[in-house]
Amino acid sequence: MLKNENLCTKLKKRKFVVTAEISTPKGVDITKTIEEARKLKGIVDALNITDSPMANMRMSPIAVAHLLQDHLNIETIFHLTCRDRNLIGLQSELLGAYALGVRNILALTGDDPSHGDTPQAKGVYDVDSIGLLKIISAFNRGYDYNGNKLDSPTEFCAGTTANPSDLREEAIEKLKVKIEAGAEFIQTQPVYDEDILFKFIEKIKNFNVPLLVGILPLKSYKMAVNLNEKVPGIDIPEKVLERLKDGGKEEGINIAVEFIKRIRSEVGGIHIMPLGSTDAVLEIISRVDDLACDFKENKVQMN
Repeated sequence: MLKNENLCTKLKKRKFVVTAEISTPKGVDITKTIEEARKLKGIVDALNITDSPMANMRMSPIAVAHLLQDHLNIETIFHLTCRDRNLIGLQSELLGAYALGVRNILALTGDDPSHGDTPQAKGVYDVDSIGLLKIISAFNRGYDYNGNKLDSPTEFCAGTTANPSDLREEAIEKLKVKIEAGAEFIQTQPVYDEDILFKFIEKIKNFNVPLLVGILPLKSYKMAVNLNEKVPGIDIPEKVLERLKDGGKEEGINIAVEFIKRIRSEVGGIHIMPLGSTDAVLEIISRVDDLACDFKENKVQMN
């Protein structure tokens, strides 16, 4: 078991939390994943383990989460989508995850299989992310989806996602329903405009759950334009695009660091999506002074 104060406790105490996303292997060799995760031990509070993102087949996030916790004693948040499992499978996965010591979940509906590397696959979607959160909440009370009593209750800490750029009333209402269904924290899509973020924060101020803001370091102007044009929910301002024309990857890191410093006091934490570049996470954290100090102290205590 993880010995330090766990993620859910930190969230409840409103401590500033840093999470980072780590890639899962397309194969059975987990060596690289473990070594990348090792670099982040003591640097982040938890690692997000994706569930076949963009409907591209990868190793089970529950297996990866368990292996990382077992090898490194580093806390994880496993993603669980409704795309690939029916109601029996979702509940079975939850019980298995709990037995393996994996306690934190990000509940997701899941990307359409037709857009992934196995387009002939059929999406299940017996429930959506709201339904999954209700299942998790029932498990925590000691019951399954149909109200049958479990041998013992679980103590999952479940989170949900949000798009700060979508300020429509129906989007905010849906997020409210997710909170009511049992979500204990929110992780957002990547944000690059603090004005948009602060408007979103104002809209959800009464939800009373920690908000972890998505940080995706941009590697190039081309990448930024591509995200703007092809990924729904990502809105990169023109001033950011202009900076990337000449600066490239290093300027992308600068933009991320400056953004975190501007929003630091207004949010519950950050969620860094480095797209396979663990070193980008290390550089960002090292350049945000108070975060660097906090995690440097953690490293000393661990050693």
